[in-house]
Amino acid sequence: MAAHAENMELLGQLDIPGGGQVVVAGQHAFIGHMRPPHGTSIIDVSDPRAPRVIAHIDPPSPYSHTHKVRVVGNLLFANVERDRRHFFRKGEGIDAAARDLTRELGRAPSDAELAARISVDAQDMDDLRAGLARGYDEGGFRIFDIADPANPRLITHVRTGGVGVHRFDVDENYAYISTEMEGYLGNILVIYDLADPAQPREVSRWWLPGQHIAGGETPTWEGRRNRLHHALRQGDRLYAACWYDGGYVIDISDITRPRTIGHFDYHPPMREPTHTFFKAPQKIAGHEIALLVDEEHDGHVRGQPHGLIWIVDISDVANIRPLATFDVSEMDSPYSRAGLRFGAHQFQEHLSGTMLYAAWFSGGVRAIDISDPTLPREVGAFVPDAPKGFAAPQCNDVDVDARGLIHVLDRNRGYHILQHAP
Repeated sequence: MAAHAENMELLGQLDIPGGGQVVVAGQHAFIGHMRPPHGTSIIDVSDPRAPRVIAHIDPPSPYSHTHKVRVVGNLLFANVERDRRHFFRKGEGIDAAARDLTRELGRAPSDAELAARISVDAQDMDDLRAGLARGYDEGGFRIFDIADPANPRLITHVRTGGVGVHRFDVDENYAYISTEMEGYLGNILVIYDLADPAQPREVSRWWLPGQHIAGGETPTWEGRRNRLHHALRQGDRLYAACWYDGGYVIDISDITRPRTIGHFDYHPPMREPTHTFFKAPQKIAGHEIALLVDEEHDGHVRGQPHGLIWIVDISDVANIRPLATFDVSEMDSPYSRAGLRFGAHQFQEHLSGTMLYAAWFSGGVRAIDISDPTLPREVGAFVPDAPKGFAAPQCNDVDVDARGLIHVLDRNRGYHILQHAP
């Protein structure tokens, strides 16, 4: 059902565990779920009014999630990333916190005092210590043969480093992987040659100046604020969203030597990180345009703008110019004050015309006409009911299939198939 709908018709839905990405290829939707034991679901959507799960791929262990997915031909690619990675990172600070507290208190600290110092609950300390002792070595990506979608077959598991792979892009020849790697601070880009899918071969890397700690670089930011979220290919360029460092344009005409040729950053004054950056494949109203979307994070500060969409002119990549922004008013969703994230998260990562569909966490799915890129207009919306047990929907990802149907995935629970009927 819908809490609010405008020019959108609900065709089908499934009550399934929430996910991080939905991709539609042919008659099937592929969903990467947020949390183990749920991994990747393959759903027959040939009848959009009666979608049905036909296969499920488990994560490699209970300690990894596989919440991102791509499909190229008969190959399915899924990330492998440490589950609860932000939580387990706090365990890395236990020893330093113990030293500091011992010096301050003149005695060994209690678990409650340690927990308070690293911002966890006291009952979490055993879990953190177990995670430290266990370590983590599964991070990377897996490739499956899905010639028979109902019976996916593992081809290989490529291991990378750190907590593993987040979102990524793939085409017929290369995988553009956002991952942590030994010696680097935060996610960087690693490009793999897929000529032999059973043995992907690394061909190059790209990173922000300051990330290569082992190479003697020093970051100018705090923690992992500046890092690659993921990069999308258009022609001989990659469009890389780099969290609190905005978007980068990367020339890959020589795939072995990626090089930065453009940068657009709006931090500050904006407080939400850049999630996705991609270029429209054709000019729109005479402009070469690209789009960036924020991911609104927990703890939004009232009085500050919510996560939103930017439209930029990239005719001159050395001088990227903003044309417009698009935002959603809190008045446009009954869940805007439900206590969960409200603002933007993602839009479909391909564009064939001038209609853009975007997932707004508590704001549902928004249909945006960008035929005038200086004045984007909302022409439809769908806000689903809150999933059972949750205060609001959290629309997390969206894809559009060859029929023009809109596939929407909730972060916590639920999957909807919509038709835009203006």
